[in-house]
Amino acid sequence: MKDQRQAMLLGLATVLLWSTAATAFKVSLAYLSPIGLMFWASSVSILVLVGWQAWQGQLRASLRPGRRGMLLSIGFGLINPCLYYLLLFGAYDRLPAQEAMAINYTWALTLTYLAVPMLGHRLRLTDGIAGLVCYSGVFVIATRGEVLSFQLSDGAGVALALLSTLAWALYWIFNTRDTREPVAGLLLNFLFAWPLLLLLALYEGWQWPSWQGMAGAAWVGAFEMGIAFVLWLLAMKKATNTSRLSNLIFLSPPLSLVFVAVIVGEVIRPSTVVGLAMVVAGLYLQQRYRSQDAQ
Repeated sequence: MKDQRQAMLLGLATVLLWSTAATAFKVSLAYLSPIGLMFWASSVSILVLVGWQAWQGQLRASLRPGRRGMLLSIGFGLINPCLYYLLLFGAYDRLPAQEAMAINYTWALTLTYLAVPMLGHRLRLTDGIAGLVCYSGVFVIATRGEVLSFQLSDGAGVALALLSTLAWALYWIFNTRDTREPVAGLLLNFLFAWPLLLLLALYEGWQWPSWQGMAGAAWVGAFEMGIAFVLWLLAMKKATNTSRLSNLIFLSPPLSLVFVAVIVGEVIRPSTVVGLAMVVAGLYLQQRYRSQDAQ
């Protein structure tokens, strides 16, 4: 049954969980390598998704994907969690959380641009303006305000963060052709990717994490990779006005900065605030005009 109030509450809960992601990533990476965090967080996520599907009475059906479903799961699993989180955690390992988080928010713009050649979407003038504003903000963040020097704070870290937006955008573009039930599909992606994640962890050199590392991985796997996805799907199903629901996403960046400052202890640079404001403004401009076109 549609219920906008319930949808907004579910959306707010999702945004709150998303807002902890940058902090959880950075804290966890103090105790785990990017590969270690990816393996343990994905393992926890599988347990959470199995529990959800069992509670919904859909676990048996989820684990019978058929040949096509298996092939899809292998392909999608190579992107998410393998490629996406390897790039993202690599960026967080090299950059301050505030910088990696801000750059990662440009994935929605990357999605818009990739949808032009891959899905045949039309690129509008506002998309170009939004891109100029967003990536100017990324440049401000990446140079830490020293824009005239053209010197990046960490070129490899910035490249990893931008590549993660490319991987995430590709994942969602390919998802437009995925007919599987979303939670079942995500569970199968993680299940089929898990052996590869295990091999990567063994190749790197197996180490049991400290309790701090395991706690961080559990938070990332349970909430960022698992529960937040389920809550957002439920919110979208309940919503009578998806545009209002989608606007809640813009609460996440400032909340993320608060968590990063208070819990991680990073001093938030003025350049991050300015750059992030530009990224959010560009994304808002893009979404506003797209929602107007859809009406």
